[in-house]
Amino acid sequence: MGARVKGSGIKWTALALSAALAAGAAAVAFAQGPESAGLTKVRFGGDRFETRVVLELDKETSAKLLADGSLDRRVVLAMPRTTVTGDLQGAGYGLVKAWMVEEAAGGARLSLDLRQDAEVRRRFLLPPSDGAANYRYVIDLRAKGAPATPKPAEAKAVLTATPISAAAPPLRLKKVVVIDAGHGGNDPGTSGAHYKEKELVLAAAQALKARLERSGKYKVLLTRDTDVYVPREGRVQIARRADADLFISLHADAGPNPTTQGASVYTLSEKGQGRVAEVANKNDWFMNASLSGGDKAVSQILLDLTQRTTKNRSAMFAETLLEKVGGADVPLLRRSHRDAGFVVLLAPDVPAVLFEMGFMTNPDDEARLADAGARARVADAIGDAIDAYFAQQTRLAAR
Repeated sequence: MGARVKGSGIKWTALALSAALAAGAAAVAFAQGPESAGLTKVRFGGDRFETRVVLELDKETSAKLLADGSLDRRVVLAMPRTTVTGDLQGAGYGLVKAWMVEEAAGGARLSLDLRQDAEVRRRFLLPPSDGAANYRYVIDLRAKGAPATPKPAEAKAVLTATPISAAAPPLRLKKVVVIDAGHGGNDPGTSGAHYKEKELVLAAAQALKARLERSGKYKVLLTRDTDVYVPREGRVQIARRADADLFISLHADAGPNPTTQGASVYTLSEKGQGRVAEVANKNDWFMNASLSGGDKAVSQILLDLTQRTTKNRSAMFAETLLEKVGGADVPLLRRSHRDAGFVVLLAPDVPAVLFEMGFMTNPDDEARLADAGARARVADAIGDAIDAYFAQQTRLAAR
């Protein structure tokens, strides 16, 4: 009898485990499969007064407007449940100078560079209907100061179709890189014999910003450009509101032994991953996305999937960064790639690293960090790592 009861327990345990795994697989399939729409075509119509952008999709989806173009003539739309093969781009039409669709934060992101000041008048989703087999997400743009009724010759709409598989012309919308100079204001960070950490990391951040902007390939934001204190959570939100493609927090280390020197880079630890929800619940577009029934379990699955992708990309950049910086004759710690639960690494949808450029408590490291020429060489090495990282991402997306 005892043996039969034990066997029954094993059988029921196996059945329960099988059911749990099946339920988990179904939930993931729900998040990745049926709920994911594929972007198949981008079309434009209208004129220089009013332009319509139409995204053709094979399934229904939702989207959020991240930037309306009022600051820098760049409209950015996030589509958390939409897939696209690789980063795609092309020439625009009417009010749109250039466009790009790329993989971002577990979904797709559309960026529109505008020719002039314009506003997003409306956005809506059209279901399949007579003559249209696909869903269509429509964005209507209107030039600021446009006449109420354009001249007939100018108002003639010419609809241009851009298949997603078409070869992209040599136009490229800029990647967004956020550089965080650690500490600041009443938080000096660590101290060396002659300098405070907050001073040297700000100088390094400004040098890196100049290096990236000279390339013309990036839009670069600093979390601070003066001696002010920015809360750590605020630094994360700056990156997320900017819909950043990469976040780099610059710091300088300290230790009890003055002979210890070398740079290191941190990415998010397993323990730190458990704190991601704290950040995700603050102004998070994909947690608040329109999901079927508002299912919190599905939202958590989407968060986990996004977080996993972000963590992998962060690690990829960290390795590239160490390779480039080490190649520029910057000393590295023996274990130079580390992990931690730092707040600035918690954004679930922005690849992020914290780069310790050296030790303030080591005379050679402090002198190197304080030297403008040495800072410029480090900035060049970090810039080379950023170039290589995005080139690698593009190659992976094109597979």
